[in-house]
Amino acid sequence: MELVTIKTFDNSIEAHIMKSKLESEDIMCFLLDENIVELNPLYDVAVGGIKLKIKKSDVGQATEIIEESVKSSITNDQGEVVQCPNCKSEDIYSGFKSMKGTKGILSAIVSFLFMVYPIYYKTVYKCKKCRTEFN
Repeated sequence: MELVTIKTFDNSIEAHIMKSKLESEDIMCFLLDENIVELNPLYDVAVGGIKLKIKKSDVGQATEIIEESVKSSITNDQGEVVQCPNCKSEDIYSGFKSMKGTKGILSAIVSFLFMVYPIYYKTVYKCKKCRTEFN
């Protein structure tokens, strides 16, 4: 059985969600390098992220499922589709960690000096087209 990497992730939550989605469609899949990335997130780049592997014969069906989930619009708590206030695009990042502003700059400096993860960031939406960040 030959395994093919269909998608890579930088965190295990998204990887497990996609794995569950594929398994619900009877596609056998595996996550590789999950533990090393979770133990030390800085190794994410070194190992190439968490890899979602499937059988070569299931690539077509899995690709359709992944594209369908990526194209689905993001909704807020009220069930409304989230749109960019600047360009009205629905193609946005959800849960983007932003360090814009004075607090973000100070956090970046402190993080650099003490060699630790950023102390401050805010989670926002970010438009993929115009790069606008919004709540």
